[in-house]
Amino acid sequence: MQHRSRQGNSADMRAQILRFALAGVVGFIVDAGILWLALRLGFGYLAGRAVSFLAAVWATWRLNRRFTFAGSPTGSPWREWWRYLAAMSAGGCVNYVTYCAVVLSLPRSAFLPYLGVAAGSLTGLAVNFASARWWVFRHRQQR
Repeated sequence: MQHRSRQGNSADMRAQILRFALAGVVGFIVDAGILWLALRLGFGYLAGRAVSFLAAVWATWRLNRRFTFAGSPTGSPWREWWRYLAAMSAGGCVNYVTYCAVVLSLPRSAFLPYLGVAAGSLTGLAVNFASARWWVFRHRQQR
């Protein structure tokens, strides 16, 4: 019975990782889109990325709370949002450092900021998933 339970948990974890990654793809699209807009408005690479990151965190929180970690919510959604923002900030720091390393070290091109966003998104994924699963959404009863 314990072996079956581990297999079920393993399958559940793989499904959550897949849904988390899909939400991340949407977050990447939001991030890159808002960054594009911010750059057009004159924000610059670093300030524009700060704005786009916050928009992406908001979008992924909405998706992850309803899709990836669906279940019976407990507590205030605003408290959950602040926990999520705090949790994503750890992965966001890894993400942002990677982004900065890319845009500050590679030759400038039209695609440079988006390459930085992609590299940053990949590096922050593991930290973000772990903190979301085991801290932000741990109290939700799974369906």
